[in-house]
Amino acid sequence: MTTPFVIGGLVLLMVMGIPLAIVMGLAATACVTIFTFIPPQTVFQQLYQGSEYDLLQAVVFFIVAGAIMTRGTLASRLVRIGQALVGGFTGGLAITSVLICMFFAAVSGSSPATVVAIGSIMIPALIQSGYNSRFSIGLLTSAGSLGILIPPSIPMIIWAVVMGVSVTKQFMAGFLPGGILGGTLIIYSYLQARKNRWRTPSRLSMSEIKTAFREGIWGLFMPILVLGGIYSGLFTATEAAAVAFVYALFVELVIHKSLKPRDLIPVLKESILTSSMLLFIIANTSVLSYYFSVDQIPLRVAEFLLEFINNKYLFLLFVNIGLLIMGCFMDVVSAMLVLGPVFYPLLQKFGVDPIHFGIIMVLNIEVAFLTPPFGVNLFVSSGITHKDIIEVSRSVLPFLVLIYGVLFLVTYVPWISLGLTRLLQ
Repeated sequence: MTTPFVIGGLVLLMVMGIPLAIVMGLAATACVTIFTFIPPQTVFQQLYQGSEYDLLQAVVFFIVAGAIMTRGTLASRLVRIGQALVGGFTGGLAITSVLICMFFAAVSGSSPATVVAIGSIMIPALIQSGYNSRFSIGLLTSAGSLGILIPPSIPMIIWAVVMGVSVTKQFMAGFLPGGILGGTLIIYSYLQARKNRWRTPSRLSMSEIKTAFREGIWGLFMPILVLGGIYSGLFTATEAAAVAFVYALFVELVIHKSLKPRDLIPVLKESILTSSMLLFIIANTSVLSYYFSVDQIPLRVAEFLLEFINNKYLFLLFVNIGLLIMGCFMDVVSAMLVLGPVFYPLLQKFGVDPIHFGIIMVLNIEVAFLTPPFGVNLFVSSGITHKDIIEVSRSVLPFLVLIYGVLFLVTYVPWISLGLTRLLQ
């Protein structure tokens, strides 16, 4: 009887426009106090425990590091290197955009940050070079979503916390899917550029190429430092995030001198707001997850679904459909926090590796970032291009088809996610 009450309460509160974190907190508090004999102070204990995981410090540090790089010149210097490498070829500028999004993703861990940092530079450059406006906006809005698939990734850290899996292995699992999606976007960009004869008129001279690499060398070294430290065992994920923050701060303040100490105030303010919002959602979600475990809701949901689903392929299909629909109406990161414990018995039943399933979840989050009416990347892109949200939504449609294709491939070929993780065993 309590399960319909929980679901109905969540839906009603969300329809009323109450923020999702508060919805979860209110629903969890009501369930604990009404349907159980657990003392009310347990709610406050769970709120505290839900936000004290060491790994969540990594989320905060990556958020701050991404904000610093967005405000500074690391992004523009990386763009210059990309232009030096492939800018003069057919579709070179579009290919550069995807490559730089992939590279920036490897140091920021955030999809919106990637769209802001690279999109604000490359969208005007593409249009100025003769690329179609809709293609340019759609490409950068979509390629920015690589920020959460290519490690380090904030949603991957959250998934590791929820499911208790190795964050290092979860990061490793993202490389091949990220490379496949990036390669798909590159091939599509090349074909479109060849079809429409989009080509940058001139290439950089050798001296300009050397200058681009010399000025961007500090940005190139950052993912080597961060990811190399994690996979070599020199850093934990949390320590690597702290290193990324200190490195970005040092490079922008001391070496590039693109930021001044006073510029850090808006950077820190933005980062504090983002981090606080995310941690508040996680804390409230932990209360709801605690109630789920006490009332054995995951087990009952699993038993109910098993009456209709008898193999893992059908299970994965229904999960993807459900998440794609859910992503149109709510934050899928929050859904990840709530549904992780619910899915866990089913993953065990069907023999689905939690790390592989984490990549499926992250790809669904990518789609959610690009799906109206609440797709975050759509609003970010609308803000930097001053285009209507409907026009931005139309521009990403061809790219959504490509992402759906990669999602299908990764879902049913687990080796793509798990092949590299076996190197850590």
